[in-house]
This record gives sequence, structure tokens and C-alpha cells, in this order.
Amino acid sequence: MLQGKAALVTGSLDGIGYAIAQALAKRGCAVMLNGFGDGDLVAQRVEGLRALGAEADYYGADLSIPSQIEALVTAAERRFGKVDIAVNNAVTRTWGEIDTLPVEKWDYAVAVNLTAPFHVIRLTMPGMKRRQWGRIINLASNYGLSGTRRRVDYVATKHGLVGMTKVAALEGLPYNITANAICPGATWTPNARKLVADRMRAKNLSEPDAIADYLSDRQPSRRFIPAEKVGALAAFLCSEDASEITGSPLPIDGGWLAFS
Repeated sequence: MLQGKAALVTGSLDGIGYAIAQALAKRGCAVMLNGFGDGDLVAQRVEGLRALGAEADYYGADLSIPSQIEALVTAAERRFGKVDIAVNNAVTRTWGEIDTLPVEKWDYAVAVNLTAPFHVIRLTMPGMKRRQWGRIINLASNYGLSGTRRRVDYVATKHGLVGMTKVAALEGLPYNITANAICPGATWTPNARKLVADRMRAKNLSEPDAIADYLSDRQPSRRFIPAEKVGALAAFLCSEDASEITGSPLPIDGGWLAFS
């Protein structure tokens, strides 16, 4: 389905990012991975995609630094000749109330969660326009559509990312470029596994009971979203069948927003 296309996926060595990279690679898309990880992990992830029959490579840019974002996009274009699909997945967050959150944590979250996607879109969109085809996928969150306490950096930047998606969608319309924001609920990622493990220790619970306890006031399905299903949604958004879906925040959240 995506043979001959090339994607750049930020924050893609694990979790949702790597699940999206796998879903694209399975459909024939070349993928440039990005993220923080040791050499063994990077090699494993690149080889994992190549085993699916796709071209794959890695470039480890720090997305809080604009010059490194430019180098990342340049590396992807040199490696594959173009970037047809830009997936902005990299994220950071710090828990804390507004008046106690360290300012440097706020600034870093804005840089990674919001400014970096701007630069990735800014740098890849001209090529998409020339080729009259492109897909921009921003990983927002259910918190890009709702709010919660003690997460101002995450909620604010994810709301901003949804807004950026709408602007990119409108500007991309004449060029067959779509832009959408996937809004996952609680997803089974390394971060979620850590939260569950912490709850198991704190409350002396089994893993199934800790999961149920964690999700009880969040996700009506009482199940974590498999990262692979987020990947499948991203791959669908890159298909021709999804060419009229653009500018949309798309929840995949086990009923979270319906419940709230």
C-alpha cells in the first residue's frame, strides 16, 4: 500500500512510535527512526523493520534543538530521497501544578511537544507540495481534547498540537496533503508498564488488578489500548481510502472521552 513512500517518525524506538513505524514498514514504507536509546536498541529496532522488507535507518536528533531537527530531516531526505509521511510522536511531560512546575520543564515540553512538530512540518511540507502528496500525523492525546490537573505542560502542548494539525490540514488541501491528530487514551507502552508496576508495589496488587485499579476512573473499557492498534490507525490514515480525512482529532481511547 505504501511501497515507494518514505516516512520520518520521531520518538520511534519504542511504544507508540515504534508500533507506527512497524505498521508503515509492513506496508512497504521506508522509515527513518528517531529517539534516545543505546546502540544495541537502535540496531535491534532498525533490523526489526528491515526484517519486514522495508528500508529503515536511524538518526538520533535532540528534538529540543531546532538545528538538530533540520539535520534529522536532511538525513531522512538524503537516505530515502524524500519524506512523504511525517509522524510527530516524540513527547515529554512533567507532573506538577502550574505554580510549582519548574520553568525549565515547561520550556522543554513546549520545545519537544509543540515546536519540534512545527519544524518537522515546516521542513517536510515543501517536498510534499512539490510531489502533490503527503501525510502528516501528529500524536496528540485525549488530553489534547480535555483537561486534567497537574499536567499543564502536556495538556497545553497537546491542545496546541491539535490546533497546528488543523492549520496544516487547511494549507495542505490543494496539494493532496492530509494532516490528522491521533488522540490515544491510556496505551500499553513502556511508560504505562512502569505506572502499573509502581501501583502493584504500592498497593500490593497483581498486574490485572493494578491495571483495573489504574483504569477504573479513566478508560471505560478497562483495557489499555494496544500500541499496535494506534499503529494500524496511523497506517490507515496514510492510505488513499483516508484521503478525505484531514484536520481531524481522532480519539482511540476505549470510551474515555465518551465517559468524561
